[in-house]
Amino acid sequence: MPPVFPGTVFTPSVDDGFIEDGVQVSLWDDDLPAISRLNPELLAAMRAAEARAADDGIRLGVTSGWRSAAYQQWLLDDRIASVGEETARAYVATPEQSRHVSGDAIDIGPVDAQYWLISYGSEFGICQTYGNEPWHFELATTPGSECPPMRTDANG
Repeated sequence: MPPVFPGTVFTPSVDDGFIEDGVQVSLWDDDLPAISRLNPELLAAMRAAEARAADDGIRLGVTSGWRSAAYQQWLLDDRIASVGEETARAYVATPEQSRHVSGDAIDIGPVDAQYWLISYGSEFGICQTYGNEPWHFELATTPGSECPPMRTDANG
């Protein structure tokens, strides 16, 4: 269950794309909105990458996928409350800017899976897009092409 903060009206649920901290779900958990509401092209590319990663003994776990706009706003508000606005905005985009809200971003764990995707993801069109978030991936290139330069953080 997500933390509930005094004065907070919204509590994210599975229907908002919430995945409990420390939990990694499968790319095949189609009953979860965090997976089923991903862009179909991103999901297909991630599943193809997962099959290849498995050949190397790597399991790709999803720590976050699609998120509702309300959940994204809650994440931003929570981060601002805990670390201040400037730091928060380096890691959490507004709902209007978030690629999670559009279903075009996915967060992956554990660390060995992140490094595998950083190394081989471009073969599937998947790229790390923020320099400060090695867990955040998007469909950002043509399969087999180089990834575009990373943005510094969620602010750009």
